[in-house]
Amino acid sequence: MTATEEAAAQDLDLLRRWNATLLAARAGREGPDPAPYGRDLLGRWAEPQRRYHTVTHLKAVLDRIDELTDQGGEGGELELVRLAAWFHDAVYRPDRSENEERSAHLAERALREAGLTEHEVAEVARLVRLTVTHDPAPGDLNGETLCDADLAILATDTDTYRGYTAAVREEYALVPDDAFREGRAAVLRRLLDLPRLFRTPYGAAVWEEKARENLEAELAELTAD
Repeated sequence: MTATEEAAAQDLDLLRRWNATLLAARAGREGPDPAPYGRDLLGRWAEPQRRYHTVTHLKAVLDRIDELTDQGGEGGELELVRLAAWFHDAVYRPDRSENEERSAHLAERALREAGLTEHEVAEVARLVRLTVTHDPAPGDLNGETLCDADLAILATDTDTYRGYTAAVREEYALVPDDAFREGRAAVLRRLLDLPRLFRTPYGAAVWEEKARENLEAELAELTAD
């Protein structure tokens, strides 16, 4: 299978997952065909300015949500969490600071039209906005699941982590090296200052130690003389 064929197969699988998620969230209520919304989102995740925040990242977050669920997830409104994963970087421009807010607005418009209730729309938008800080309140099961899944890349093996950081640097290619190092170091320090990176029991047990090891190693490289 060629790379193009693999990408097409991945998109087809993701579209199937999107359709199933939206239909499950609607719980039998009438609404428009989910597929056009899914295709629009996939097109957004495939925009040329992206290097890390791509369809591959979307799939990884959805897979980690499934992993957390399979490993005894604490509950929550999982279909809404999955919808939030689809929207959390749907609007992404490296040169803008309001990506999460614009992504949340997109979710509000699209999901209201797609047949979700006002509570459901508001919850998905809240979760998207939560990915600015990745700091859900205690007991926020939906927020814990989404944030842990989004941050799971931090706990990967060294080579995968380096690939992630290289892709992030490519997204910010227009930023001079000194400014990038300063900004990236601030992000890493903010994450390391969190009492816990991962809030679900599984994430805390399986991902926390490796993630901190990766973050500390990257921060040391960025701040070395």
